[in-house]
Amino acid sequence: MNEQSVYDPIVQEVRRIRDEHARQFNYDLNAISEDYMARQIQEGSRLVRLHPDKLSASDAAHPMLAAKISP
Repeated sequence: MNEQSVYDPIVQEVRRIRDEHARQFNYDLNAISEDYMARQIQEGSRLVRLHPDKLSASDAAHPMLAAKISP
């Protein structure tokens, strides 16, 4: 499906915020990564997880949540 054919306001907002953040660093991936790492240290928790948390049995039974982690 073409990206332009579906309008989702949440996706649009995420893209806008992501673009505003990247623009602050002139779209330099190294600078953006350094900013996220500094934020993680400041917050004391990870902003990005490479592996999803394990779902509880009740969450795994929910079709929408289970679909998000299936390979």
